Amino acid sequence: MKKAVITLLLLVSSGFLQKTAAQDFPAFKSLRFNEDYSFLQNDSSEYWYKNLKYKRFGKKQAYFRSFGGELRWQYQFYKNEEWGDAPPDDDGFLYLRNLFHADVHFGKKARLFAQMKSNFMAGRPQPPRQIDENQLGLHQFFGDFSFGKWLLRAGRQEFLLGSQRLVAVREGPNNRQTFDAARLVRETARFRADAFVARAVTDRPGIFDDGVVPPGASLWGLYTVTNQVRFLKNVDLYYLGFYTENGVFDDGRGRERRHSFGTRIWGKGGAWQYDGEAVYQFGDFLDKKISAYTASLHLRYTLAGVKNQPVLGLKTEIISGDQAHDDAALQTFNPLFPRGAYFGLAALIGPANLLDLHPSIEWPLGRNWVLGADYDVFWRHSLADGIYGPNVRPIYSGRNTFARHIGNQLGANLAWEPNRHFNLQLEGTWFAAGPYLREAGAGKDVFFAAVTVQFKY
Repeated sequence: MKKAVITLLLLVSSGFLQKTAAQDFPAFKSLRFNEDYSFLQNDSSEYWYKNLKYKRFGKKQAYFRSFGGELRWQYQFYKNEEWGDAPPDDDGFLYLRNLFHADVHFGKKARLFAQMKSNFMAGRPQPPRQIDENQLGLHQFFGDFSFGKWLLRAGRQEFLLGSQRLVAVREGPNNRQTFDAARLVRETARFRADAFVARAVTDRPGIFDDGVVPPGASLWGLYTVTNQVRFLKNVDLYYLGFYTENGVFDDGRGRERRHSFGTRIWGKGGAWQYDGEAVYQFGDFLDKKISAYTASLHLRYTLAGVKNQPVLGLKTEIISGDQAHDDAALQTFNPLFPRGAYFGLAALIGPANLLDLHPSIEWPLGRNWVLGADYDVFWRHSLADGIYGPNVRPIYSGRNTFARHIGNQLGANLAWEPNRHFNLQLEGTWFAAGPYLREAGAGKDVFFAAVTVQFKY
């Protein structure tokens, strides 16, 4: 089955590559609804891919429809998943993601966007999780209404805010994250403000059985981005509100209302790129008062004098954890809806109660190949708190363990992207368990490998 799936994807991809490689199309975007193919209205030639991406209806050129989608095949293998506490699996497992969308523009003032999904998992010994499988479902369906510099969007939609530390599309897992939401956006040449209210959609493995689990997880807020700021380049300022009846931490489980205020400063100057972010959270969890925070700095430096200009990176962050059990306060940071593969596709650990230091290198090899390697060292921020998964759920408790060092993670990836349609990526991760993991669980070292083949159209 594995060979059949990847062979089919390669054959389909090669057909597209032969027929569209000569066309000058922009790169695909992470949020597919942000793609704009209206430029094809000035293309008088007729070929099948142009008709797929742009087809006028009615008498006006601004009335058109566009189709697109994605096929992604992924094979994953773990040795000692969850540091030896998960059931053993000697064969690995498969994911298949299939997305298809239709984008219909009624002039410059109105638009409808719909996206279907059909995602499958095979070979994993555990039952499907929320991120693993959705046999058939409505992934996005929303309408846009424009009024000058204002945009009103209502319906089921994906969100991507800033660096995706708190609200992301969850690209790594098989199922991406969506929300039933209403948002109002104002955008000018240097400024964007995005106000919204949203409810997170829960993926289920069946057919058209997704929805908001009552009372669900609610998200609301205001996110602003200001560009071309003197000295600082780009500045994000934001407020995010969050509510759930099912908050789960090492110190309890129940109702959680949390408010996050944050800022991000990012840009580049010469060979340097920088991205710094700080967030403070307050609110209440059960009868406890929340006071949590995170701060991160990500620096990248391009070695312009070296062949193919490799990029060196260094990231470090502090993410608060709870200071004491069974008291009247909770200091555990909640990353809300972060990237599903926050510290790599292996997704062994999530961004809560952590200190980490993360150097990396990204080296283009020519002919559309890129080699990457990174090394991450993890410590617990608070010895009274445990560690959490990418889904903000406890993995191991902090009770009765006193070690700070969680472990070290070494990762490598090799990517080939010959054109805008096709991507092949090989990844490997080795996680050496530290004293905390050996005290809290089986504490075995983890090996992870993955092959991803992705085709977009």
